[in-house]
Amino acid sequence: MKAPLPLNETQRLKTLHRYKVLDTTPEESYDDLTLLASHICDAPIALVSLVDRDRQWFKSRVGMTVTETSRDIAFCAHTILHKDEIFEIRDVENDPRFVTNPLVTSDPHIRFYAGAPLIAPDGHALGALCVMDRTPRSLTSDQLAALRALSRHVVAQLELRRQARALASEATERNRAETLLQEQIRKLSASKAETDRLLALGDKSRRSLLSVLEDEKRAAQKLRESEERFRQLAENINEVFWITNPNKKQMLYISPAYEKIWGQTCETLYANPQSWLEAIHPLDRNRILEAAIAHQPDGTYDEEYRIVRPDNSIRWIRDRAFPLRNQTGEVERIVGVARDITEHRKLEEQFRQSQKMEAFGQLAGGVAHDFNNILAVIQMQASMLQIENTLSPFQSELAGEIGKASQRGANLTRQLLLFSRKQTMQPRSLDLNDALTNIAKMLHRILGEQIQMQFKYAPQPLFIHADPGMIDQVLMNLAVNSRDAMPRGGQLIVETSAADFNECVAASSPQARAGAFVCLNVTDTGCGIPKDVLPRIFEPFFTTKDVGEGTGLGLATVFGIVQQHQGWVNVYSEVDRGTTFRIYLPRFATASGKRATPLTLASSRGGSETILLVEDEVSLRVSVRNALRRLGYRVLEASTGQEAIKVWKQYRDEIRLLLTDMVMPEGTNGHELAQHLKAENPKLKVVYTSGYSADVAGSDLSLDEGVNFLSKPFEAHQLAQTIRAQLDKS
Repeated sequence: MKAPLPLNETQRLKTLHRYKVLDTTPEESYDDLTLLASHICDAPIALVSLVDRDRQWFKSRVGMTVTETSRDIAFCAHTILHKDEIFEIRDVENDPRFVTNPLVTSDPHIRFYAGAPLIAPDGHALGALCVMDRTPRSLTSDQLAALRALSRHVVAQLELRRQARALASEATERNRAETLLQEQIRKLSASKAETDRLLALGDKSRRSLLSVLEDEKRAAQKLRESEERFRQLAENINEVFWITNPNKKQMLYISPAYEKIWGQTCETLYANPQSWLEAIHPLDRNRILEAAIAHQPDGTYDEEYRIVRPDNSIRWIRDRAFPLRNQTGEVERIVGVARDITEHRKLEEQFRQSQKMEAFGQLAGGVAHDFNNILAVIQMQASMLQIENTLSPFQSELAGEIGKASQRGANLTRQLLLFSRKQTMQPRSLDLNDALTNIAKMLHRILGEQIQMQFKYAPQPLFIHADPGMIDQVLMNLAVNSRDAMPRGGQLIVETSAADFNECVAASSPQARAGAFVCLNVTDTGCGIPKDVLPRIFEPFFTTKDVGEGTGLGLATVFGIVQQHQGWVNVYSEVDRGTTFRIYLPRFATASGKRATPLTLASSRGGSETILLVEDEVSLRVSVRNALRRLGYRVLEASTGQEAIKVWKQYRDEIRLLLTDMVMPEGTNGHELAQHLKAENPKLKVVYTSGYSADVAGSDLSLDEGVNFLSKPFEAHQLAQTIRAQLDKS
């Protein structure tokens, strides 16, 4: 859509033409400002556009091949209507004024535009300093402020240019007048009075000339001040700003940030421009060289690569370049901006690893939940067999072995649930120093004499809210892992300390957060972990050990326990030098906090009450039903919440207790079912079961293991004790 004309268009055009800048050759001062706008706003296209009667003409351009366009399609024609603000279009395809614009539908395919109007001293808008991109986006507040500041610099350059032209013209006229005057003085000799008058006139002319020269001096000083401000801006940014000739054989300019990022002096690069390519990592070098040749001349060069600094450290660089063309369209210079993105790449990699571990946790939790249903059947049936008096000693022994095998399977699923943060926790307040002291002797026996253990405790108590058994499991798994990394012996150091993180420090890691923490530091002098293996060490079932020597769940279990305790793990390792695991857990000021509720169970006896059993796993439901009937209870069954409600309507007055799985098909879960039934009978007792821990299965409930909750798999006597305890509760 064509932009409307400003109300003062006639006067605005007079002001524009007064500068006599249209159709002039490129000037470095404008090109530098355009490049800086492109860099600060991270935009591939930037223009100094002057809006004439029927066209917009570009005094300077980056990323644009044409020198002018029709005013009818000019974005800058809209910008001059916004004299007091920046005109920004975040996605032109959502703006009906521009959706059919040829600059949008064809080359250069503009999707984003932001322009700061160029306001002359008399208040008229001459044009705009604008940036454009081929993807929808927006500018930050800092970028908007920088674009306004740079637009004022453009106007300052235009004004200095106009003043210089005016002063030069005036000086020329005055010089010519004085020359004519001197000639007349020599010719005229009519009278001394006339001569004196003419000499006086000459003195006045000389004084005027001196005034002109003084004005020129002031204008030059303003120009130098403007150039100095630009130099300070260009040389104090953290990115590397560079300019080369088209064949890359001569470095025309490199900003001081090059020395900080590349670790080499600017003089080295001026002397040998190819040292830029030589510093690129060998695996990236050919790709970047091909991209530079193919894409820098057309302005589409935007690459990420590694460089090797003189100290052999690796840095990641994002490098972008644009061509500068002359009036005939030939590339005169290549300009670019290089930025150090090493820390950004590290955070991205940590975030991807965190997402992957979360996905593994979900998978592990799902597998463990389903497997627990199978183990619950096996364990229930084995425990039922063992209390039968009709079994022979051999059969009783077989039943015991079945129970032991199912218990080992339960331990395996427990580790999976620990990894996925869905295992039962019994946290209490404890001093980490005391917890490690209690397990130290056992660790010495497990690790053997070839491993030298050293404990270094913090001088002050380090109170945490944790499950003591799980903390023991963390240290045990790490110690065994370190022992396996030191087959010929070595040293294992366990340290505790307090750690406090502010927001700035916590931002360095996706898992870290601000606050007070304790640090458990476990360091060995073993073989270390290769860099290609390090990202996978917490994956379940991943192991570098030989077949039969490791399950691949040791470090996965550590990861799950630490996350379940609201902490995180950092790992540092060097091949042949050893590994350090640093575990951070929330720290408390005193030995306060929630303690696990003591488990008080009635004797394992039965009863005659009616129980509604709701379980969608058929084999498990049958096993539980048989166990309850053997104890004397009357059992009513249902496989879903809807079936349970139908049974309830028929036997409502007889049912004393609901035994239900938390997770069921067809919508209604165990908690919702219990709420529905207790609304009709508040005295109804409820016991929940789940393959997950009480904390996870009933995150919005108050569940206690062995009191009103059974974690699968469970044995017959656990079932009997829990049911009886609930029925006997007043």
